[in-house]
Amino acid sequence: MSVDCADRSRLGPAAQTRFSSILGVIDHHVSNRRYGTLNLIVPESAATCELLAALMLQEPTLIDATTAQALYVGIATDTGQFRFSSTSHLTFELCCQLVDMGADPAKAALHLYEQEKPARMALLQRFLQSFQFFAQGRICIGTLKLQDFKATGASREDVEGFVDYARSIEGVDIGVLIEETSGGLKGSFRAKDPRFAVHELAAQFNGGGHACAAGFNPHSTLEVFFPQLVAAVENHVKTLTQ
Repeated sequence: MSVDCADRSRLGPAAQTRFSSILGVIDHHVSNRRYGTLNLIVPESAATCELLAALMLQEPTLIDATTAQALYVGIATDTGQFRFSSTSHLTFELCCQLVDMGADPAKAALHLYEQEKPARMALLQRFLQSFQFFAQGRICIGTLKLQDFKATGASREDVEGFVDYARSIEGVDIGVLIEETSGGLKGSFRAKDPRFAVHELAAQFNGGGHACAAGFNPHSTLEVFFPQLVAAVENHVKTLTQ
């Protein structure tokens, strides 16, 4: 079973080698390639954990307090703390049921958002300082280089959520994060409005995702890729707002 993974290649080489085929795929990415024998793909869903909760709540004995907490956390994080446009009445209804079954929103928020490490804060400071604006301030792009991780002692996991700072600025329609890795580049798009369909942008650079949130893995260097990215995003915004 593959869960919350739009493309078989993103499972990684070890899993692809071990499993020659995938029986079932459960996902909510609009770019999902339906690579399973059975595919449950619901792009309108706010989170894959929302799909899992809806399925498992049909047989409540499958859910103990630990499972309820895990499902709640999956929904809360994938909806940006219930801020994204995909959040619906069903999202809150399912979360209410999960709370009744033992999920603890306060505990989830404490561990997710109030346990920041100094190294992560130092890395965030560098990310914010890297911001560049394009298309009259409608695009914000921030970068993290290998030297930023080395200087701060931060890990790759510490980057989680950084791209949302680029999107959160007044007047910005699309926020972008580009991260240097030992193997190349990794990036994220975030949009405030689904009409900007950033999954289409991501598809140009070996990626995919949702209309408001997508990831990509360009096979290039930061110096070469950055101007290509700027041109692509500016053209995308211009085409949608003409």
